[in-house]
Amino acid sequence: MTTPESLTFRSDVTVELVKSSASDADVLFAARVSTVGEQSLDELKKDPERSKGLINYLMRDRHGSPFEHNSMTFFISAPIFVFREFMRHRVGWSYNEESGRYRELQPVFYVPGEDRKLVQQGRPGKYVFVEGTPAQQETVRGTLEESYEQAYAAYQKLLAEGVAREVARAALPVGLFSSMYATCNARSLMHFLGLRTQHELAKVPSFPQREIEMVGEQMEARWAELMPLTYAAFNANGRVAP
Repeated sequence: MTTPESLTFRSDVTVELVKSSASDADVLFAARVSTVGEQSLDELKKDPERSKGLINYLMRDRHGSPFEHNSMTFFISAPIFVFREFMRHRVGWSYNEESGRYRELQPVFYVPGEDRKLVQQGRPGKYVFVEGTPAQQETVRGTLEESYEQAYAAYQKLLAEGVAREVARAALPVGLFSSMYATCNARSLMHFLGLRTQHELAKVPSFPQREIEMVGEQMEARWAELMPLTYAAFNANGRVAP
């Protein structure tokens, strides 16, 4: 039987780029084959300003298919409710998540950090989140931790009685941490970032839940290192995916 000391409470998420085949050259190869045929990497390097201009043109005029010829695989650890939002993104994405049917789920749960805004003000479609009071922060933390302890104890009780893992997991809340591999290309990632992050350069405002934005920010940082010209063009053109 679990004890309160055996539970882990986290306020962060983690994102690891585990595999990638993605560079600005992938965009250039794909775009130029329609006009000049196959080119070598040396030819692409001859005129870097022209390459930069081509990528910006493709982004600006929304010629999207050249941004699909690459791949990035991320290993993500986050609360289950983040993954349920994540999987609204289906085009250009592949997912494999850890299974509560085949393994015993570990007692790691999400509790918002002190910097997480807690109070929603305004009506749907026109609202903001503001800081919670110290009392609200304490209530959130204490209530969630107590709820998690009870839920995980119920889960372990069912397992101890011989109930199948796929049934026993019904006792667990969406604040439980899960992990998954998520594979995408640059175009699908740009669509994700346009919706799931707030940014001063965005032409179209977005209002993501903070926890999925935390994942998006880490994915964005890793992608920016892989494809700096594409990333710069994304920002220069209002963070609208082509």
